[in-house]
Amino acid sequence: MVDDARRNTFKTLLAGTAAMTSGPVLARPAADARHGGARPPAWGRGIEGQRKADRGDGTYLNPIVSGDHPDPTILKDGADYYMTFSSFFSYPGIVIWHSTDLVNWAPVGPALHKPLGTIWAVDLCKHDGRYFVYIPAAPDGNTWSIYAIWADRIEGPWSDPVDLHIAGCIDPGHVVGEDGKRYLFVNGIRRIRLSDDGLSTAGPVEPAYQPWRYPEDWVVENFAPEGPKLLRHGGWFYLVTAVGGTAGPVTGHMVIAARSKSIHGPWEHCPHNPLVRTQSADEPWWSRGHATLVEGPGGDWWMVYHAYENGYRTLGRQTLLEPIEWTADGWFRAKGGDLSKPLPKPRGGKAGPSGRALSDDFSQDRFGTQWCFHDPAPDEMGRVRRDARGLEIRGKGTSPADSAPLACIVGDRAYEAEVTIELLGEAEGGLLLFYNHKAFVGVGFTPTTIRTFEYAEEQPWMKIARAATRVRVRMTNDANVVTFRYSYDGGRTWLLHGLRMEVSGIHHNVFGGFLSLKIGIYSAGQGAIRLSDFRYRALV
Repeated sequence: MVDDARRNTFKTLLAGTAAMTSGPVLARPAADARHGGARPPAWGRGIEGQRKADRGDGTYLNPIVSGDHPDPTILKDGADYYMTFSSFFSYPGIVIWHSTDLVNWAPVGPALHKPLGTIWAVDLCKHDGRYFVYIPAAPDGNTWSIYAIWADRIEGPWSDPVDLHIAGCIDPGHVVGEDGKRYLFVNGIRRIRLSDDGLSTAGPVEPAYQPWRYPEDWVVENFAPEGPKLLRHGGWFYLVTAVGGTAGPVTGHMVIAARSKSIHGPWEHCPHNPLVRTQSADEPWWSRGHATLVEGPGGDWWMVYHAYENGYRTLGRQTLLEPIEWTADGWFRAKGGDLSKPLPKPRGGKAGPSGRALSDDFSQDRFGTQWCFHDPAPDEMGRVRRDARGLEIRGKGTSPADSAPLACIVGDRAYEAEVTIELLGEAEGGLLLFYNHKAFVGVGFTPTTIRTFEYAEEQPWMKIARAATRVRVRMTNDANVVTFRYSYDGGRTWLLHGLRMEVSGIHHNVFGGFLSLKIGIYSAGQGAIRLSDFRYRALV
């Protein structure tokens, strides 16, 4: 009887849905309750209206890289800066980004093409003119190890991964000691000496530092010393570490520091610990931590780290930039203050490109820089064929849960995305918001029916009979409320789907995995789908 009631309600909704033009879908509110009734902070507006940090008036507003870009590792290379992030199950992965002012960032391309399973916090460094990325991964899904890839040019080509056989370790941080030898620090906080070429170990994993402990009554996830990043400055080695757990309570994650004259210690705790920590759920950025220090173009100093955006954990951990100051006693302090407000940009930098267009006619290969398969098999790219009519993806599995959807990171609070899907053979395809195989929402189309997915499962009471092999489908995500529309005449008129979905709870604290909600497109069944004219725009 419950299913019958649902069907009747849905039929009523569908019957009352008129064909619509492609004008604005949702009216934007005059105020935003998440900011005390005031309008949201004023970011700059970039490509397709996407928010960007640079406000065009000498100030910036965090994040500097929006959307799912956690565990930032940054390299200053002359006047250029390069940064990359954890890429988890996305392949190609480890996308390198470039900047000349620390605020405007644009992707260079992916460095890792061979699947290694999930990729957590990596370290990007340069030694003797060669670039290295150290990668914690568990290709077999069991024991973690640290791998290395290298390139003579940042653009690549990058080498295949080399297993350093450092078992059970994550979060590598590379440093050259006062002895001229190379070391990796890892979670724990432990140390391993590397060979001179950086592609094998030259010693055991050994304890390096017992991190500073916060008071026991602080509300944190767990101790979890991780993310060690090292810097040599003014005769000292500085060790910057995350403790408190990377998710869980918003007040958990934090940044601490220690220093030593020798890479072998002894290390002394920074008297200003913790240097960064979310104090209250009222703040705009939650779970702040995993920091790296970097010198700006004009000689000032900065800290790059990640955090969740208040109210938008669904976007994943995003990358923030905060100024620091060196103190008279040789330590440093964070001085960004209220990160809901704009900050002066780093001195001396020259603004370059910011972000990337997400709209895609599929005429060029954007795998890695934009698109990726979620948790792909080694031969996943064999499903793909590109021609003048669009991007063809061979079907796999029976639903989004087992089809390794194509996914795209987004960084806006509200946006629209639409794409034309053509069904070839007995395939089905659809448009999703996809976290993982246990957490997604969306609509799917077969040659005879429309399927609805919510709570990571099909809602059979909403199945609609509709014979068609070509459909244009639009998804609007407005502050975590998702609306679908579809058109059978190329976007001239639209039908409103009868179910709106609220997705604010689809994030790591519920489903694990440290991921984000991405735009997803799936291809399942026998046959293939052909994608054309993907369009994206942010909603102000």
